[in-house]
Amino acid sequence: MTRLGVFSLAMMTAGSVDSIRNLPATALFGSSLIFFFILGALFFLLPCALVSAELASTSKSHGGIYAWVNQAFGQTTGFLAVWFQWIENVIWYPTILSFVAGTVAYIINPALTSNKIFLIAVILTAFWGTTLINLLGIKSSAFFGNICAVLGLLVPMTLIIALGAVWIFTGNPLQIEFTRTALLPQFNNTSIWVSLTGIMMSFCGMEIAAVHSSDVRDPQRSYPRAMLITTAVILLTLICGSLAIAVVLPEQKISLVAGIMQAFDAFFSVYHLQWLLPLIAMTLVVGGMGGVNNWIIAPTRGLMLALRESRAPAILSRCNRRGAPKILLLSQAVIVTIITLIFLLLPTINSSYWLLTALAAQLYMLMYIIMFIAAIRLRYKNVARQPGFVIPGGQWGMWIVAGAGLMGSIATFIIGFIPPDNMQIDRVWNYEGLLLSGLLLMTIVPFFAYLLLRSKVVPTTASLREEPVP
Repeated sequence: MTRLGVFSLAMMTAGSVDSIRNLPATALFGSSLIFFFILGALFFLLPCALVSAELASTSKSHGGIYAWVNQAFGQTTGFLAVWFQWIENVIWYPTILSFVAGTVAYIINPALTSNKIFLIAVILTAFWGTTLINLLGIKSSAFFGNICAVLGLLVPMTLIIALGAVWIFTGNPLQIEFTRTALLPQFNNTSIWVSLTGIMMSFCGMEIAAVHSSDVRDPQRSYPRAMLITTAVILLTLICGSLAIAVVLPEQKISLVAGIMQAFDAFFSVYHLQWLLPLIAMTLVVGGMGGVNNWIIAPTRGLMLALRESRAPAILSRCNRRGAPKILLLSQAVIVTIITLIFLLLPTINSSYWLLTALAAQLYMLMYIIMFIAAIRLRYKNVARQPGFVIPGGQWGMWIVAGAGLMGSIATFIIGFIPPDNMQIDRVWNYEGLLLSGLLLMTIVPFFAYLLLRSKVVPTTASLREEPVP
């Protein structure tokens, strides 16, 4: 059996988390973004990596977040955790696809980046197309994802970092400063903390990559090293990529939807390379589609496992002949279609984009809060474990690591209710009302629906391994 080494595990994890589409959101905060990235790494990225590594490598089940929380608190809380993971992605899809739509619009006609009808049409076409690929089975999905990872992430990320470095070292005018005053945020300015939401979203997903724990050589030693390399790669690429945009574009001109294309356009105009712009646009479109493809099936499979465990109606977890959960995938596409229409509710594309980002972040933070608490409980609970990576330091080590993750997750959840000053949101209470309504709708309704489903069956002690997930 082939075993993964440190480098392979690190690159697989970085590929699951790293994304170029978050760069405009973090570039808005200038040189102080370095501070927030380091803060986010200490209070979220590292705790998430270490906790998910321990849970995945010491659990006998490979059910992911649902299995871990189920072991700690039972099926109901386990379902709630995997639901948060799934519905967060459903809300996140329109934001990454709006990035794809903005890129396409920028090439056709930059004015279309503010045309809501155009953006919605592209988003829905792209998502339903990606859903079709996943309905064709895991082989089609994996093949498409591998191509997208190379062309859509590695090429444009490397290029924009290189262009930013050349821009700085050749003496071109900078839109930000690198003085000590500029590098440290003004802590009395509460709105600056809003940047934490975008940065935390850049770090989400480490728990998905931990499913490879059973394939790692010497996990007790390999996992800490792999997580250290992964953290360094993610921090380096995201910080340098964000700074590359911030140095060339004034803050007030950065579009959350088309910021990457704006930066490439500015660089290419100076270096007389504008003929490359359509090619770069194609790589960004491919990368965005690959990001959706990579995430479209994993949380859905976790939700399918939870539904099977709860003895919900079989139709909900039914798979087609290619092993794809067709009902959940199609239901997901319908929900994404409805959520995408939120672009019609707010006055600007940036404000719509940020609202969806904040809502997705808050739902994801709820999942991480449950995950960190479950990790602490499992340290004290007598559950069957298999040898694997364990956070050093005994119980205190787990409390420190999971506690840091809890602090970061709770802070991000609270900060999500603060709208950025540059989002042109007329009434703060409208913004907060929409967020609160979304949280309640996405939490209470499915929770009670799940309890209703369970009340109709006789409770069982079904094993997580009872029915394999295709």
